[in-house]
Amino acid sequence: MITRQQLIKKYIDFFKSKGHKEIPNSSLIPENDPTVLFTTAGMHPLVPFLLGEKHPLGKRLVGMQKCIRTGDIEEVGDEVHHTFFEMLGNWSLGDYWKEDAIKYSIEFLTKELKIPKEKISVTCFKGDKDAPKDTESAEVWKKDGIKKVKFLSKKDNWWGPAGKTGPCGPDTEMFVNNVEIWNDVFMQYHKDANEKYLPAKQKNIDTGMGVERTIAVLNNLKDNYLTECFKPIINKIEELSKKKYTNYKKEMRIIADHIKSAVFIINDGITPSNTEHGYILRRLIRRAIRYGQSLDIRENFTSRLVDSIIEIYSDYPELSKKRNELITELDREENKFRQTLERAINIFERLTKDKKEISCKDSFLLYQSYGFPVEMIEEECKSRKIKFSRKEFENECKIHQELSRTAAEGRFKSGLADNSKATTRLHTASHLLLAAIRKVFNDKDNSIHQKGSNITAERLRFDFNFPRKLTENELKEIEKEVNSNIQKGCPVIRKEMPLEEAKKKGITGVFEHKYGDVVSVYTIGECSKEICTGPHVKNTCELGKFKIIKEESSSSGVRRIKAVVE
Repeated sequence: MITRQQLIKKYIDFFKSKGHKEIPNSSLIPENDPTVLFTTAGMHPLVPFLLGEKHPLGKRLVGMQKCIRTGDIEEVGDEVHHTFFEMLGNWSLGDYWKEDAIKYSIEFLTKELKIPKEKISVTCFKGDKDAPKDTESAEVWKKDGIKKVKFLSKKDNWWGPAGKTGPCGPDTEMFVNNVEIWNDVFMQYHKDANEKYLPAKQKNIDTGMGVERTIAVLNNLKDNYLTECFKPIINKIEELSKKKYTNYKKEMRIIADHIKSAVFIINDGITPSNTEHGYILRRLIRRAIRYGQSLDIRENFTSRLVDSIIEIYSDYPELSKKRNELITELDREENKFRQTLERAINIFERLTKDKKEISCKDSFLLYQSYGFPVEMIEEECKSRKIKFSRKEFENECKIHQELSRTAAEGRFKSGLADNSKATTRLHTASHLLLAAIRKVFNDKDNSIHQKGSNITAERLRFDFNFPRKLTENELKEIEKEVNSNIQKGCPVIRKEMPLEEAKKKGITGVFEHKYGDVVSVYTIGECSKEICTGPHVKNTCELGKFKIIKEESSSSGVRRIKAVVE
């Protein structure tokens, strides 16, 4: 029996023995890749370094990253799909290449995890018009005794780019007893705006091993929800529902997964809302409540799962510190949704009064505007003998999803990977913004600090702790101060130093985040000195004119400024 924490320790210790430096577990809200709402892989916090910026800890890195993926949320409910998961990874930033990466994988699987070679099979890229067949990887596997090697297309054995352009390349995937647990990505190409695959200036190795799936495989479990990553939550759901997991697997899996995801998202500063991150969080909580109802749980229950989640993830001390906040947010959203459901039932009755069928338009209205889950529409129709076409409803959803996706692509069409110049300028501007806020409010002890940021090629969004709405005059003063530092043509200088030295010098950073032992410090003229992963312009004169376009509340005690550079 191997535990979650044992697997994580084995992995990190192994790669440390191969000269890798451990990097911290970053926020679920990606700072360096605005093309996605959440961190979906271990590489997201490393985007600037995969593009060539020097990492303060060197060229060999290892770590474990918490991730959220919502693309297949409807698939959650089977044995293997999750919204929240942990990903182990090791990276080479222009250092070792395919042979070493694969040999490390073989050594870890066979010697550290003691998996017999005959149980391991792999896939490699079979080649196409853009890139040749990856015979190099296949030969390394075979040479080291892995005989089951299969070649597959780009659909199965190719990664990236994260945006429309950027680093990408073939990958090789590892399976144990036909279950995929790990892959090694070889970032040897750069896809340009003309969709051509050019040789990358810096070749990188990016790997990923899913903790939950690997734990299940190593413990001979075919159901990830029977591992220690979920069992305490499942046990609590059984207790609350007075039902057995064996009879209600789908419902309990969805609840366990979604509330675990919600807890980690709230922990990283997001609250339920109708937009962006908050919308995903709201959807997860409400979907869990819906499945709680199908288990006949009629009272608030989501917050009662928090302690089970804290128990599993005792190596995340921030969860126990925020326990009360987690419980409060879940209770608040559950109360709100239960009230919404009552209102939706009344709307449903009005829409279907004296009718034998509910129209596609009306059913979608209930779903989209009133948060009425499709399963409940189906159940209410069935109990009243009203005809409801699930197929037509799903077609309507697809149309709206396409529209929604188009809108999202418009908003997030450019990230660091595919429009680095624009986002880099705004990243530097965000440092000037914080410095200006501190100066305008005479914050000499730096008590005002960053609470979150999101940067696209079009605008920056910056959250900071402040107790009230800013006045028009204050916003003008902040804007004026930023533009003054732009006009001065301040040089932007990067220096590496030990974290403790930076703290002693009073250099600020987002200290809710974890940093490595060595950090990058960016100094902008006389106005700003911060710990940051970059990237930045060389001089503030590259920025253009800074303009605040909106100031609003982000959450209790946190204000949000949206701004552009023209």
